[in-house]
Amino acid sequence: MAIILGLESSCDETAAAIVRSDRTILSHALAGQEDHHRAFGGVVPEIAARAHAELMTPLVETALADAGMTLHDVDAIAATAGPGLIGGVMVGLVTAKALAMASGKPLIAVNHLEGHALSPRLVDADLSFPYLLLLVSGGHCQLLRVNGVGDYNRLATTIDDAVGEAFDKTAKILGLGFPGGPAVERAAALGNAKNVPLPRPLKGADEPHFSFAGLKSAVLRAHETGQYKVEDIAASFQQAVIDCLYDRIRYTLDRIDAPAALVVAGGVAANVPIRNMLEGLAASRGMRFVAPPLWLCTDNGVMIAWAGAERFAMGLTDGLDFVARPRWPLDPNAAPARGAGVKA
Repeated sequence: MAIILGLESSCDETAAAIVRSDRTILSHALAGQEDHHRAFGGVVPEIAARAHAELMTPLVETALADAGMTLHDVDAIAATAGPGLIGGVMVGLVTAKALAMASGKPLIAVNHLEGHALSPRLVDADLSFPYLLLLVSGGHCQLLRVNGVGDYNRLATTIDDAVGEAFDKTAKILGLGFPGGPAVERAAALGNAKNVPLPRPLKGADEPHFSFAGLKSAVLRAHETGQYKVEDIAASFQQAVIDCLYDRIRYTLDRIDAPAALVVAGGVAANVPIRNMLEGLAASRGMRFVAPPLWLCTDNGVMIAWAGAERFAMGLTDGLDFVARPRWPLDPNAAPARGAGVKA
């Protein structure tokens, strides 16, 4: 059984973890940066990169100590190599290269999105390929058919904002603090989702894609009227997101030979009402619903180590000249979506 050290530094979490290929998590060390960015209402890339540089080495040392291991006990070193904030990505990848060179162990450059995409297989040994994946995070909103490691068909994407971005901007508009996703969910639990009329972008449209920019703008206009409680706006926004996701996934399911499982991953997958909707949708289609535990939805080193383990089992390793990538689509051959640009 292979033992993989995984490093994550693509946004505002610095993490190191050690995972065995039999799905045993040997250690996980993580440091968030909320306090660094809260005053700005969002992640500042330069501040994030500096924090990664300060935190990565101590976290690697902690992960090794917690697992009772030294670097020579691991079989390979995996690190996020993109996509993400390039300064942070470079910190993790350069650290992994240095460790690989010093120890003589292989380097595995992991696509951060693949880390999310494969994470449900870490906690569910019965989840086999293929499966339908809703990948929802601060930077992405995609529906993908996962055929295997490194083999993806993108079926739908956002044509403007990612759903996690819409949550963060809504939290900022409403003064709910940072990080925005959990703050909106907490406020929504105290509000009435029927009190604020908000649009459902692309609902009923004859295309598979998502859109959230107009919804975000509608939240701003509703707040500026002063007519609605913050909690009601949050609840109405969250329900609009749920309705949009439901409609768009249903559109795709009506037009494909659906796999046996509907899977959700990414930071927004930690939103409980969204998970509940997806579970109900899967049940109505006779599909299994699989979601990682809440702690595994947000960025972490465990998912990078596990993706590294899956790639290592297939003999996939990378050279020390691998270049960090700010953009790295899972399906590079997908047709461009209108308006999506580089977010496709």
